[in-house]
Amino acid sequence: MSARLAARAVASRPVVADLRLLPPVVAAWLGAGISVAAAESRWVVAAAGCFWALSGLTALSVLARPRRRGWQGLAVVTLAAAAVAVTAVVSHGGSRTPPVLTEAAQAGRMVELTVAVTGRSVEGRVPATAISARVADTVTEISTPVLLFGDRADDTIRDARIGGLLRITGTLAATEPGEDTAYLVYLRGEAARAGAPPPLLAAADTVRRDFRTAAAGLPGGGGELLPGLAIGDTSSVSAPLDAAMKTASLSHLTAVSGANCAIVVGLALAIGGALGLSRTLRIVVAAAVLAAFVVLVTPEPSVIRAAVMAAVALVALAAGRPARGLPLLCVAVIILLVVDPWLSRSYGFALSVLATAGLLLLARPLAEVIARVVPRGLALVIAVPLAAQLSCQPVLLLLNPSLPLYGVAANLLAEPAAAPVTVLGLIACVFAPVSPPLASVIAWIAWLPASWIAAVATFFAALPGARSPWPGGIVGVLLLVAVTVAGLVAVLGGVRPSVRRGATAVLIVSFVGYLASLAGTQLVDSATRPSDWQFAMCDIGQGDATLIRSARRVALDDTGPDPKRLQHCLDELGITHIDLLVLTHYDLDHVGGVSAVYGKVDRVLVGPSSDPADARIAAELRANGARVDQVSRGETGTLGELRWDVLWPPLRGAEPGNPASVTVQISAAGACAAGCLSGILLGDLGQESQARLVGAGQVGPVDVVKVAHHGSADQSSRLYETLHATVGLIGVGAGNDYGHPTSKLLGILAAVGTRAVRTDLDGLTLIAPGAQAGELTVWTEKPENPQLDQTVSGTGTVVTSGPSPRAPGGLASGGVAPGG
Repeated sequence: MSARLAARAVASRPVVADLRLLPPVVAAWLGAGISVAAAESRWVVAAAGCFWALSGLTALSVLARPRRRGWQGLAVVTLAAAAVAVTAVVSHGGSRTPPVLTEAAQAGRMVELTVAVTGRSVEGRVPATAISARVADTVTEISTPVLLFGDRADDTIRDARIGGLLRITGTLAATEPGEDTAYLVYLRGEAARAGAPPPLLAAADTVRRDFRTAAAGLPGGGGELLPGLAIGDTSSVSAPLDAAMKTASLSHLTAVSGANCAIVVGLALAIGGALGLSRTLRIVVAAAVLAAFVVLVTPEPSVIRAAVMAAVALVALAAGRPARGLPLLCVAVIILLVVDPWLSRSYGFALSVLATAGLLLLARPLAEVIARVVPRGLALVIAVPLAAQLSCQPVLLLLNPSLPLYGVAANLLAEPAAAPVTVLGLIACVFAPVSPPLASVIAWIAWLPASWIAAVATFFAALPGARSPWPGGIVGVLLLVAVTVAGLVAVLGGVRPSVRRGATAVLIVSFVGYLASLAGTQLVDSATRPSDWQFAMCDIGQGDATLIRSARRVALDDTGPDPKRLQHCLDELGITHIDLLVLTHYDLDHVGGVSAVYGKVDRVLVGPSSDPADARIAAELRANGARVDQVSRGETGTLGELRWDVLWPPLRGAEPGNPASVTVQISAAGACAAGCLSGILLGDLGQESQARLVGAGQVGPVDVVKVAHHGSADQSSRLYETLHATVGLIGVGAGNDYGHPTSKLLGILAAVGTRAVRTDLDGLTLIAPGAQAGELTVWTEKPENPQLDQTVSGTGTVVTSGPSPRAPGGLASGGVAPGG
């Protein structure tokens, strides 16, 4: 039989997998996932007892009827898995929320903690485990996962080493019960080192540091990616490249995963075989190499997950049993859920499990089908990323309601370069401490495939439609799962011809319907989104990022907390250069995304700084080519046909932070052929500063106001009466813990006739001049905000001009309102 006929014959066979352990895994996952939401509840203890009782009764039934062990035996194992998972939640619950921390968080008291660092420091945030707490003169031994929020300029926080001990003082905030971190710790003052990491972790940290030094001089995207591809260190990856990697579905390459562990273990086994070692010795060597790899890349949760799965496979190999993939995966998942039940709510854990399951179940059948039209080796290369993408996409949809149109193609081109980068990077790590010149040479060689991966990501991310919209939420997930199942049935077969024909019909109808919907969405979007917008508020969560545009000149007021979300907004609006950046003050929710605009800004306006971290942000902007000026009231300039004036802070008398937020007023500077809107951007000014601003006599009516402090209650009604704006923009995150925007602020806006437009409800918002003088057009990305249909006395009624709800990807709405 020819190879082609053989491939067809194998592909036509039903896909048979050992799914016997799947029910226990589902039971353990559901048991843990539900229980962690109420870990200390008596009902969780009762549930654990019930599962154990049911498992025992079912086991007795099996023993009484030994000839009927089929489904009953499976039921015993399933109930036992649920019982073990729920019991693990009960056993962990008390240690996660010790009374000393719970009481301190509720009372807002300062606590002195000794913590062991468990992860890398990122922008002043450090994951750790609190091992002791001192309140007053009482010291309590604890073991609680916490997340530290410290000063980015604090060397102790910035250079925190995994395994090291820190002594800190701060206030606590309890997280939701299902979160993997029990408390957020806001540091007061500087942290102090209380102990060095264990020798092995300290040595690994030295190796990582030396490798980063060896790779530091490498140019371009390859230099940025190399540490991430080799050892999972993404600290050097810029925001634009990070966004491109995510858009092209390549970000998994910079996260240490099962693929990295498989490469390391496979390489160790291959070398052991070449040296003529026995099977037992090869397995021992592979296990030792795996352990060393975990320590090197830092034993973070994602790394531990991958290592456990590889270790289970080695145990099966040592036992002389065939390493059947799916049962091994199920055993590893149950082990991990028992050790850490909070993984049941981790997206990363779900993606890791689904990707592995997809490779085990779908890669070979898909490869056999693809082998009908391409060589077998190439078919497998295509099938691997396709299987992983199909398996993970439903969960990825919950994180980002869109589909990576070129994800499989990007992985097909990038994956072959991943293994050489990993191997060469690890070799460079080994030589970095002992021979830096040799490590640099090896790093340069590894830079070549790393640069290829960066080029692939950049190329595909820039293509039109790189992320195609899809309905979000559970409805979108169910739709995608249904289409995926129909596609697999249609392609793989293994069912009755009538079922296969039905699946093919569903797939064709879904594909045509999606294309038609996508085309319609683009037409509606193009027809309704105002091309002449002058104000835009980005949806960047709990923070501010407002754009002003006139005559091809662009200003950005604050950057929000996250460079990735800011970059997405800029890409959405086609913004590649910023003429003027205003950083109202240095809180994270206003400057956290600044790295997304490095190298894109001409001039920056900043207010007074309060610590070295503020000065460092300004220095980094200067290093990337921007002119940075600290400004006070009286500074002025132009932006296209608009004029900007700094109204606040005064030269003296304003404390750095919210009270000294740089406040900019926008007004017409010329003829304004296209019409000019006026506005004011208030940063996080509080009521006292707002009152002083009004008292200075420089504010008057405007079209648009960027509401102060995300709509907090610290507001001056007199200021908003004076502004009498048509629209009030509120940058606020959905479900935020601050209660923003407050009912007080919304009441103030309603009383003065200003319509509130909020990013949590409306998403990206664009404001443009209306068709007639005195009118403006409001376009929002999400479903219509009911407030835009309310009549407010004295300002008229909003006339809806947007489209009906669009699908997929959300809704667009527009409105015309009389000017303020």
